[in-house]
Amino acid sequence: MSDAPARDREVVAGAIFHGGRLLLAQRTRPPALAGRWELPGGKAEEFESPQSALVRELREELAVEVRCGARIGVDVPLSRGMVLRAYRAELVSGEPVALEHSQLRWVDAEELLSMDLVDNDRAWIPELLEELSALTPHEPS
Repeated sequence: MSDAPARDREVVAGAIFHGGRLLLAQRTRPPALAGRWELPGGKAEEFESPQSALVRELREELAVEVRCGARIGVDVPLSRGMVLRAYRAELVSGEPVALEHSQLRWVDAEELLSMDLVDNDRAWIPELLEELSALTPHEPS
């Protein structure tokens, strides 16, 4: 994971896990994506590291403080040479509030599969399911 500046080409998304669930945010815009669900995040500013961008974006969108962790999943190519990347985000303080989304929802693995995710975030479903599975207590055999 590089701390190099994103140079206006990276969009970051945060996978926040808590209590065996993953936080999803429902988009309000653009109209084509309104109502669909995503990992919250946003565009890195010029000369801002992806990690710093994710911390800032989640503070602005959810009113929480997070610690940016390891990458999750593959790069998702976007228009104009930009790339979307997901990072694990550890909730440090605050309770997520939907400041820029219509609502938030904590989902388990089964619920994740039934959510109307934005197409770009679907690329990470296998890794997100793996993370959720690792967090869920298993019954002894």
